Amino acid sequence: FDRLWRRLPADRLWKVPFAADDPVHTPNSLNTDTPVFATALADTVTELRAAGIPLDSPLGEHQFVVRDGQRIPVPGGTESLGVWNKVESVWDPAHGGYPEVATGSSYIQAVGWDGSRCPVARTLLTYSQSSNPASPHHSDQTRLFSAGQWVTSRFCEKDILSSPALRVVRVRESR
Repeated sequence: FDRLWRRLPADRLWKVPFAADDPVHTPNSLNTDTPVFATALADTVTELRAAGIPLDSPLGEHQFVVRDGQRIPVPGGTESLGVWNKVESVWDPAHGGYPEVATGSSYIQAVGWDGSRCPVARTLLTYSQSSNPASPHHSDQTRLFSAGQWVTSRFCEKDILSSPALRVVRVRESR
């Protein structure tokens, strides 16, 4: 879809263009009637076939990072696609699509409330917590990111105390 979207002219993309007085419902109705659309679609199909990418293959097979010798599928796309999760890769058809995501979201946080006094928060470091390949945290959150999972953030005392990984260290001033 990204390969198609990049070929479509922004000024002729929608049958119903954006309207400031109706931002929720506009723009809408992709303008598939324009000849530009048919050309862009045909060119995209040709490009993907030349790269050896089946038209029905999942994005994660062609947009990934390598950690510990394993390919980890990476979701997301450019802001022009309207996706929440920003990911940029360099198109490299000779190597199977979008290998090795280069830039994008690094820290993602979603916060909400469930009626209690404490926020419900989920966070993620998409590139994981450590750049050291020997660390157990080298690909931990990248794998969570790939699987659409989150880390629970703990803000309130009861949540902090309930953490199975809690370790308390008391620091005192030396005299």
